Amino acid sequence: MAVAKKRKKVLLSDCQADGIPMHLEILALPDFRKKYFAPLVYPFTYFFGRWGRVTMSDKNIKVVVWNEYRHEKLHDEVTKVYPKGIHTVIAEGLKQAGGFEVRTATLDEPEHGLTEEVLDGTDVLFWWGHMAHGEVKDAVVDRVLNNVMAGMGLIVLHSGHASKPFKRLMGTGCGLKWREAPERERIWNVAPGHEITKGIGEYIEISHAEMYGEVFDIPEPDRLIFISWFEGGEVFRSGCCFERSNGRIFYFRPGHETFPIYYRNLRSLM
Repeated sequence: MAVAKKRKKVLLSDCQADGIPMHLEILALPDFRKKYFAPLVYPFTYFFGRWGRVTMSDKNIKVVVWNEYRHEKLHDEVTKVYPKGIHTVIAEGLKQAGGFEVRTATLDEPEHGLTEEVLDGTDVLFWWGHMAHGEVKDAVVDRVLNNVMAGMGLIVLHSGHASKPFKRLMGTGCGLKWREAPERERIWNVAPGHEITKGIGEYIEISHAEMYGEVFDIPEPDRLIFISWFEGGEVFRSGCCFERSNGRIFYFRPGHETFPIYYRNLRSLM
């Protein structure tokens, strides 16, 4: 792997927005925002909570939401749920929340939309992929990994567990059990004192979800914060925090191309 580039570091310990710790500002959102949008917003406190002061008034968190954007173009059942793509739904929700400078990128763009310039200006990269992991160019994967090692945060969603960047960062096959059926999922908060989970409560419940089950072939997380239970009895490590060099990685399980999980969760906010 190429040597990681140096990124500008923020050295102070508390992440604050207008003098209020970020997690407290999120808790001040109306209840429906906490219920539906917290699962997407809280990871940012993990990436920035101990690195420094990020004042919303003078520094928006720069986010890129990456999606291979293939299912939505090829399969009618997916197009009906996410007509403009999963990436657009997530990006619009973050924009509505405020405090984020958001752009999107997709597989079929030149360099998959992840040029040196784009990644150099990215604080956090969301990654969603499913059917086209193998089409991601290794040169782009190297670029992503270099930026993670140099301090860029990475949030890997759902089937992104099989993506090239995540597998290389984990050093394992990242395989798991799965069952595509509309089952209830209860995501238990097993680290209520963690930056990500503060204010979420005991669990998050999703009425229709695809089952992921153990064994999940990943290294032991630096911190496990969510464990999912499914109606079929399976359990899964669904919220995993990792650190690699100067970068932080958060794997978050919920999501599926034919279940409107992201759309439902974000619609109430919008």
